[in-house]
Amino acid sequence: MQGAIGVFDSGYGGLTILKELVKQLPSYDYMYLGDNARAPYGTRSFDTVYHYTLECVKHLFAKGCPLVILACNTASAKALRNIQQLDLPHIAPDRRVLGVIRPTTEVIGDFSHTGHIGIFATAGTVASESYLVEIEKFFPGTQVFQEACPMWVPLIENNEYDKGGADYFVKKHIDNLLKKSPAIDAVLLGCTHYPLLIQKIRQFLPTHIQIINQAEIVARSLTDYLHRHPEIDERCSKNGNRTFYTTDSTENFDKQSAVFFGQNVKSFHQDLIH
Repeated sequence: MQGAIGVFDSGYGGLTILKELVKQLPSYDYMYLGDNARAPYGTRSFDTVYHYTLECVKHLFAKGCPLVILACNTASAKALRNIQQLDLPHIAPDRRVLGVIRPTTEVIGDFSHTGHIGIFATAGTVASESYLVEIEKFFPGTQVFQEACPMWVPLIENNEYDKGGADYFVKKHIDNLLKKSPAIDAVLLGCTHYPLLIQKIRQFLPTHIQIINQAEIVARSLTDYLHRHPEIDERCSKNGNRTFYTTDSTENFDKQSAVFFGQNVKSFHQDLIH
């Protein structure tokens, strides 16, 4: 029995990951679920994010997805390990759930010459310290400096990301980060919303500092994963279909999604399984 690759996010940001997955792996079917009714996840507790994420993963499994990507840094930080270790063995031992943090931390050290890396992320991802723990595994000795940017997602979701009002908050957090270490020469946008701010970030970030594209890394990692796990790859349907679900207004989702995904989408409303 074949099914689409599930892509989950608390809202719209995961569409930046899906956009790159489609670009690098266009033949696969994808099913996107945005939990917009309960977004944002970035300020919620670990337990709440875990329960919401597990509910959405179960829903995608019920829709036939053999593999689900948590295309959300907060969900990857706060829920992925528990789902992989505690839930999958009981609810779906033959299915897989992957995140966006591990693939990124496996290569992030290669982008820096100084060994000083900056991360912009939500308060939840910063508090989890997931990036610090994972980067230390792959690049011990690398110094990582985090900066929580609580206003960035609201700016993006209210279509202010390319307007003058965003300048203050973008510059503020760049300045805060660089005060922690002037030696930073690479920064990760550790939230899938943040690529929409990339022009503003480049405007205020010193030109010698490289911005790491997380979506490209995740897509390459998934390509490699499917090559290494043919038993999962064989269960992924490949008809080039994309299906979009939201737990909130389809009208709002369709209007906003074009900004993140780069093309118009037609979504369906989805009540979650309780």
